[in-house]
Amino acid sequence: MLHDRQLVLDLIELTLNHGLFVVRSASSLDAAKVILDEWHPDMAVIDMDHDDSTALLARLGASDRLKRRATPALGLTRRGDLPTKLRAFDLGVDDILTMPFSPEELLARAIVITRRATGDDLPIVPRIRLGEVEIDILTREVRAGKSIIHLSGIEQSLLYLLASRAGQVVSRDDILDAVWGVDFVAESNIVDRHIRSLRIKLQNDYRHPRFIATVPGQGYRFIPMFSNVGWNGEKAPGGPAPD
Repeated sequence: MLHDRQLVLDLIELTLNHGLFVVRSASSLDAAKVILDEWHPDMAVIDMDHDDSTALLARLGASDRLKRRATPALGLTRRGDLPTKLRAFDLGVDDILTMPFSPEELLARAIVITRRATGDDLPIVPRIRLGEVEIDILTREVRAGKSIIHLSGIEQSLLYLLASRAGQVVSRDDILDAVWGVDFVAESNIVDRHIRSLRIKLQNDYRHPRFIATVPGQGYRFIPMFSNVGWNGEKAPGGPAPD
């Protein structure tokens, strides 16, 4: 992967776990070259708005010329206009995805590209575990203990974004940018409202968070490990019933 934002790199890597991909990332052409000198990927994910995108696409094609095949590429761009897409295809990408993207769409396109290029029937692994939470990307279900909840597309994107940075604070501006996009004219509390909705479904009391913690003045943090006590309203041993 080539992208200059670690937040996006982490989100892509987490999402591609559903396709059993081994992922290596770079934020510059020089870093990408070091990786390619010792490792041959089945697919590249490239930010087409990155200054090094054209050079990297050329490097991917040139490095495989003796094998008579270029490494297939999925291009990412914040500009969804036709000229941008046509330029990307002219440079050699196999598909183009406009950011912000949903996790399930990124996964589907990546698997189609690799299946077409390698002939391997790469499976989609619907469920992955994040701590003690199990997420099914296809049905948008979250399972913990005996409970199953259903997420909207925005809620799933939010959960994946926060989980991809487990233990680290993600600011409201970064959430807004990654989930809604820089051109979205947002209400002032749109991030907080959707986080609140996600918390209600997760039965996550903000005062005693098990999943998503608020960091005052900074943003939100996914808690990678937590207890399932209270998920179904059970009383903790020797303690009060959960809120």
